[in-house]
Formats: sequence, structure tokens, C-alpha cells
Amino acid sequence: MSKFRIGVDIGGTKIEAAALDRNGAFAVRRRIATPQNDYPAALDSIVGLVRSVETEIGEQSPAGFGIPGTISPATGVVKNAYNSPFNGQPLDRDIEDRLGRPIRMMNDANCFALSEAIDGAAAGADVVFGVILGTGCGGGIVINGRPVRGLNAIAGEWGHNPLPWLGALDQPARSCSCGKTGCIETYLSGTGFAGHHNAATGLALAAQEIVDLAAQGDEAARTSLDQYQDRLARALASIINVLDPDVIVLGGGMSNVSDLYATVPERWVDWVFSDRVETRLVPPTFGDSSGVRGAAWLWPDDAETAG
Repeated sequence: MSKFRIGVDIGGTKIEAAALDRNGAFAVRRRIATPQNDYPAALDSIVGLVRSVETEIGEQSPAGFGIPGTISPATGVVKNAYNSPFNGQPLDRDIEDRLGRPIRMMNDANCFALSEAIDGAAAGADVVFGVILGTGCGGGIVINGRPVRGLNAIAGEWGHNPLPWLGALDQPARSCSCGKTGCIETYLSGTGFAGHHNAATGLALAAQEIVDLAAQGDEAARTSLDQYQDRLARALASIINVLDPDVIVLGGGMSNVSDLYATVPERWVDWVFSDRVETRLVPPTFGDSSGVRGAAWLWPDDAETAG
């Protein structure tokens, strides 16, 4: 049995690889920039990074990969990875060919959720929903310690559903990168939050700047943050109504807004189809590290491993 698992978090701007020991502790961790608009160069970088980690730990270990988008069961190539060199490419097969062994690959939001479900903020919970509130807005589902991929490989993709229970303050709806209008991502991603504040005030501010201004008592920023909290409560209520998870873990830049963990559960009770809501909303234990950790945990202890 291998002493380590290797996780690789493949993003549009950076690629991170790490070796975790059997207890989930980092043994090696490396990060490089993702080659832009150059799939062969990006593939070379990924494989080279894995091999350098294996050289340092002195063994060939099971390797899992978290990616933007997912591998389409219909075509066998990456889909839904907007603005990356991987869309339309057989990334999993190309990496397997280069490494000479099977790998595991899943959407990065699923990896985030898996990391937090295994030994993070949702450890021990039966049903976990992980949320990414960053540049985009993604989600992942973990049930009994196993990530749910889904028949179409899109389980958890809540960000590309419409924001539920729209009100006048939610208009006008904004166009989404997926080609639709009014997706949850256009409201709850960091860029969506900033875009709606800009539409209301004419000020082009980053999400963190708006949050900081709200903390300082700026009325317009406080209004935007209040609307954000209300929208997040409605969007997560729709998840609770369908999935009824034990725990929802927030990730991404907006997960650092501490007020969300008190105000959103107070508000979602108005939208959840139940007389009582026991679901917990929690911040991540591992934050930015959850992507690479979750990729490594794609190989559980009872999986057949490469050695």
C-alpha cells in the first residue's frame, strides 16, 4: 500500500500538486502557473509537477485531479471549463497515457466538498453540500464520504440554475458565462456581487472592497451585502428543499464574509419547505487547500491503488 496520495488542483491560473500522508497531512506541496491558451504546455506542466512530487516522496502514489468543468460521459472530453485550455480536451486520458497508470478526476467543487466532508468542517456528516463562491459559483455533493458525480457528471452544479423566488430588487438579470441569463452565479459569485453593486451605484469595486465598506458603515455597500445575503439564503433553501443536507460548507472568497453564517440560516427558514431547519452552514476548515486535498481523497482507503 502506498504511503501517500497525490492531489492535483488544476485551475485556470495555477496548478497545485501535493502529497498527503495516510492521516491527511501534507508531505510535499508545489504550485506553478497554468500555461495560458496552450493545452500541450499545460499537460506537460501537470505531468511534470506530479513526477516532481513523486520524486520527492520516493514512490509512485495514487493520483487524483480536480479540474474546472468535468469529463463529459458523452464525449470523453472536458466540458463546462470556461476560459481554460482544457475545454474540449481528453485530459484524463492524456494524463493517464503520460503517467502510465489510472488516475481519478472530478470537478474542483466536488473535490472541495470531499475534503471538507472527510476531515474538515463537515467531517462525520452523512450528506454534505459544498459551495464555491469565488470568481464563479459551483457546488459539490458528498454522501457517506463519497463524491456524487451524477449520470451526466453535473451533480451539484447549482450555479447555473436561475436564482429562485425573484423579486424586483433582483432585476435586471445579468448574462452568465454559460450563455443563459439570471443564473445564480451572476448574483452570488464574487464577480456577480460586484457587478450588481456596480449596476446599483455606478462604482466599479471588487467584492472585498464592498464588504470592507459595508463594515465601515457605507450605506450603499451595506444594502448590496444585505441583498447578497437574502439571495444566498434563497439559493441555498432550494438546495435544502431538494437534497436536505446535514451540512453546507462555503468556499471561495465570499466564504470569508463572517456575517453570512448567522444571517443566511436566519433567512432561509422563510423558503425551506419544513417546520424546522437543522442544516448547518459552516466556513471551510481548509479553505484554498481543500481543492488539492479533495483531489487526493478521490482515492479512499478501500480503493484499489497504483503503486
